Amino acid sequence: MAYEKLASEIVEAVGGAANIDSLVHCATRLRFKLVNMSAAKRELLQENPAVIAVVESGGQFQVVIGNHVGDVFSAIQSFLQHGGTAATIDHEETTKAAKDEKQGILSTFIDIVSGIFTPLLGIMAASGILKGLLALGVATQVLTTSSGTYQIFNAASDALFFFFPVALGYTSGMKFGGNPYVTMAIGGALVHPSMIAAFHAQQLPDAAGLEFLGIPVTFMNYAASVMPIIFAAFVSCKLEKFLKQYIPSAVTNLFTPLLCIMITTPLTFLLIGPAATWVSHLLASGFEFIYSASPMIAGVVIGAFWQVFVIFGLHWGFVPIMINNLSVLGADTIGPLCLAAVLAQAGAALGVFLKARDPKTRALASSAFTTGLFGITEPAIYGVTLPRKRPFIFGCIGGALGGGIIGLYQTKVFSFALPSILAFPQYIPSTGVDASVWAAIVGSVVGIVIAATLTFFFGEPREEKAATRAPAPAVK
Repeated sequence: MAYEKLASEIVEAVGGAANIDSLVHCATRLRFKLVNMSAAKRELLQENPAVIAVVESGGQFQVVIGNHVGDVFSAIQSFLQHGGTAATIDHEETTKAAKDEKQGILSTFIDIVSGIFTPLLGIMAASGILKGLLALGVATQVLTTSSGTYQIFNAASDALFFFFPVALGYTSGMKFGGNPYVTMAIGGALVHPSMIAAFHAQQLPDAAGLEFLGIPVTFMNYAASVMPIIFAAFVSCKLEKFLKQYIPSAVTNLFTPLLCIMITTPLTFLLIGPAATWVSHLLASGFEFIYSASPMIAGVVIGAFWQVFVIFGLHWGFVPIMINNLSVLGADTIGPLCLAAVLAQAGAALGVFLKARDPKTRALASSAFTTGLFGITEPAIYGVTLPRKRPFIFGCIGGALGGGIIGLYQTKVFSFALPSILAFPQYIPSTGVDASVWAAIVGSVVGIVIAATLTFFFGEPREEKAATRAPAPAVK
């Protein structure tokens, strides 16, 4: 395998196989949950030419690889499965250090959110892009909503989000350390056709209420919901660990899942679901209140600091809010505000490319510019703009100006989108292209042009200094 050597080097640098508690990856990063963070050799990884950067954030040890992170992830998985040697670790000291190291509330929250949503980001983005293309097809009258082509593609793009509780049930179960198939089944119960039918029947005049063991049930439409299944999965996983302490091992594989489903599913319909739905609506209303105070200022702030949030992993805190807005409000305004920030960093990389004379720097900057246009900014940030400092700042300035324009016209996104040039069709409302869509395009162009121009003229002297790789800030 092409990445076998790199896989073994990364495993050794993070403290060996015995120090790896879990490993997932997103678009560009390997996200390690380590038993003992201090056992990792950060400097050794920073010196590896195949590693863009190393970031400690949200209780995770993140190794930024780039677009081929999936291949490296597979190589590490294969290496570990085939007896990869672990570095020498004192397990008693490791366990003690892990217990002594307490994560803050923010770090714990980011770790949970990233663990639940990271495995789904790729298919979420793909489904969102397909929905955007369908909207573009209808707006340009290439497709009609009654055509078979539209309906089949619409089903393909909508399936993940309609059955979101099932997908989130699995990833939540994995994250909370329980049986993911049990939590997936609970998520399936939330969107079961009979439960959806009960919800619609409840909306009819003079509808007879349903009961569970004499307790009235308030049915809600949990299709595309986010919060209820996450809370339900947490309860189920805690219950599972409790039951395993008392159920004999000979029958635990049968009775533990049975009791988890029998207890958690009705508890979700009776208590967890309604409470989580109330929290979801409260969260959406709170954001709408803040956003409505000044959309333009919101755009400037998000546009200026979004990439700073990305560096520290704080952007994960916005992901549930974005998805919740789509579920509760039918549209989201945070995603469009991030667009200018992402593309402005690509613009800063373009400015470095236009100014540089060194072939290696030009090749790196041009590649970072291209990937940045498609929403992957880590190569631009860690490889081009952040080491040179001023280009990164100019990218933030471009993002602020572009974000202000997008916020001024209150651009919305109608399906989950990663900020990139592919997201524009997802901003098209059902009424067709309007000023908010053009504002997204203009704001993005402004962000790119401002960042590229400032970087070209003020980013770096013509006699280019050798850019050394700057270590990413660490969050303790």
